[in-house]
Amino acid sequence: MKKDIQIGYEHFTSISELTETEKLLFEKAKQARENGYAPYSNFLVGCSVLLENGEIYTGNNQENAAFPSGLCAERTALFWIGANFPNEIIKKIFIIGGPRDFSEKTPPIPPCGACRQSLMEYETKQNENIDIYFSNLNEEVFKVNSIKDLLPFYFDSTFL
Repeated sequence: MKKDIQIGYEHFTSISELTETEKLLFEKAKQARENGYAPYSNFLVGCSVLLENGEIYTGNNQENAAFPSGLCAERTALFWIGANFPNEIIKKIFIIGGPRDFSEKTPPIPPCGACRQSLMEYETKQNENIDIYFSNLNEEVFKVNSIKDLLPFYFDSTFL
């Protein structure tokens, strides 16, 4: 029996369509992106994370000459939050990525595979979905309501 997988998402052509909180997350991710350390790939990524307590934290990618010792923006932020606020619920994460010399053709950049798996771990740990937004500097935004929409054949601790 063939079963199609449906991926739920929303598409916004401008941040003007977002809530004030989402606009703030966009701006924080954009600022974090500017502080990324990407001398090898020249591909900058920033993210902002909203916790249930209302606090917002950011992360950016950090490259290293000893590949693959660097770390993506999403995992930089998630791991810092996990280390410092292990019991806080993550509500939203907003990601902006693209080449340092951004072009009009740069699409919204979703999380990489390793970041998707890390987001799955946090969703599983907190037993609550995380809204995930990914965008470009042109303000085009995609939103999914769970990492399961970007990682439909996921692996988590329920399989152990």
